[in-house]
Amino acid sequence: MAQLPIAFNLALFALAAAGVWFAGSRLAIYADAIADRKRIGHAFMGLVFVAAATSLPEMVTTIYGALSGEALLVLGNMFGGISMQTAILVLADLCVARAALTSYPRGPNSALEATLLIALLAMLLGLHAVGEFALPFGFGFGTLLLGVTYVGIVWMLREYDKNDTWVPVEVPETEKHLVGEIAPKELDRTPFPSLVWGFALLSLTILICALVLTSSAAAIAEQTGLKSSFVGVTLLATATSLPEVSTTLAAVRIGAHSMAISNIFGSNLLMVALVLPADLFYVGDPILGVMDQATAFALVSGILVTSIYLAGLLMRNKRQIFGMGVDSALVLLVYLMTLGVFYHFS
Repeated sequence: MAQLPIAFNLALFALAAAGVWFAGSRLAIYADAIADRKRIGHAFMGLVFVAAATSLPEMVTTIYGALSGEALLVLGNMFGGISMQTAILVLADLCVARAALTSYPRGPNSALEATLLIALLAMLLGLHAVGEFALPFGFGFGTLLLGVTYVGIVWMLREYDKNDTWVPVEVPETEKHLVGEIAPKELDRTPFPSLVWGFALLSLTILICALVLTSSAAAIAEQTGLKSSFVGVTLLATATSLPEVSTTLAAVRIGAHSMAISNIFGSNLLMVALVLPADLFYVGDPILGVMDQATAFALVSGILVTSIYLAGLLMRNKRQIFGMGVDSALVLLVYLMTLGVFYHFS
């Protein structure tokens, strides 16, 4: 595709991005209906099922980039996408009326997810600092440890979701004028198997568009002469984060605030776990061994923005500034500074 005109690749990139946006918007509605039918907590639904579906572009990019030997592009997309996806909550916060987004969740699930995400990112930085140890099976010990830890985190959160041990005294959702839009009733009479098939088809649409996004972004990177790590943490991370954007905004519009937040944190947890398949498909030394300064800084930025939202979830401050919560305003500032650092490294 690098042999094609750059205008064509840009148009193809935009078309695929539009397809991802549409599918992601519908995905939130189907997920909300499935969660209500099967009495699955919105936080857990967003953490596992919605996060897995909206992370399909990252999965495709990871495998494709690893097979192509583009280690920096893969790592930049995954770890740069963490701070970018967290910044999506800023947009969601702007869609919430009269109170900060982090004051809406009724339980501590989202705060626990943020805490475990910070721990996983710290573990990843620690592995980068001490160096990766190659196993004779074609991947590193650290990536295996990250994959196993992710499975343990999902199991822990699932068990915690069954036992609601903490409930805030006051939540914005109890105030009538703060309730989000009523969830669409178009799926109320839809048979459950049709809901599952609809969810699957929307996920497939995201997957197909992700293939186009990945190919066109790689071609644009080659045609513009920018470094792979910079393209990974900017253009490609933006494109593959579009499902999270559309799904999160749709979830907020129907009043599923916990699902919106958990979708982002769940996607970020999955981003770290994807290091294992990336290492399996990457030919050569362990993939974490090629991490550069820009990619390592992306992890630091991810920890910082997640910590800010964790504080917001614990403080539950309804105060807003410029139409968003104070925590979202801080995250936006950190993210803009992060983009500047990424450009400097390029």
